[in-house]
Amino acid sequence: MRGLSHTYQTAGGPITVLRAVDLEVEPGGYVALTGPSGAGKTTLLSILGGLETPTEGSVTVGGRDVSRLRGDQLAAYRRETVGFVFQHFGLMSALDAVENVELALALSRPDSKARHRRATELLQLVGLSERAEHLPRALSGGEKQRVAIARAMANFPRLILADEPTGNLDPNAGQAAMDLIEAFRASSGCTVIVVSHNPLVAQRAEHRFRLDSGGLRPS
Repeated sequence: MRGLSHTYQTAGGPITVLRAVDLEVEPGGYVALTGPSGAGKTTLLSILGGLETPTEGSVTVGGRDVSRLRGDQLAAYRRETVGFVFQHFGLMSALDAVENVELALALSRPDSKARHRRATELLQLVGLSERAEHLPRALSGGEKQRVAIARAMANFPRLILADEPTGNLDPNAGQAAMDLIEAFRASSGCTVIVVSHNPLVAQRAEHRFRLDSGGLRPS
C-alpha cells in the first residue's frame, strides 16, 4: 500500500478514514490490524480485497495494481487471489455446508464432480465431514466459521483477509478458527492479514499494526 487514503461522502460532509497509509507485507507474511471501531480497519481490508476503490494511493498485490483493476479482471482477482473470512460467516442459508464451499468454486471449476470433490476434501480438512449436508442454521458458530474458512481456502488464495474472524465465537472456537487459518498459511505459503479487537488474536501474528485517526503505526 502506498499513500492509501479513503474518504466517504456523507450527508453531513466528507469523512476520511484512511490518510496516506503505507504498508508493505512480504509474501507469506502474517499481519494483525487493531484499532478502535470506526478507524477504517474494515475499509482497509475491503480495498485490499478489491471490494472498494481507494480515493487516493495504490494497492499492489503480487505485482498487480489492484486499485486499477476493473470488470472481469477485478472479479478474477477476488476469486483467484483472495480468500475472505468474515465475522458473520457470510454463508448462504439455503445451501448446506458442502454447497456453500462449492459456491466459491463455481467459476473456477465448471465440472460439478470436481467441485464437489474439492469441497468435500476441504470440509474434511476442517473437521466437518459429518456436517457436510447440514444447513447453516443447524451448525454452531464455530462450525459455521469452519465452513467459511474452508470456502476461503477453496481456490488456493495467495492472500487471506480475515475481518474479526473470532468476533462471534467463544474462546475455544475462536482459537480453533485461527489454528485453521494459520495451518493453511503454513502449508500454502499464503499471506494472512487479520483485523481483530481481541489482543489474544492479534498477538498470534508476526507483525502488528494499529490503525487510528486514519494513520497506521506498529503496535
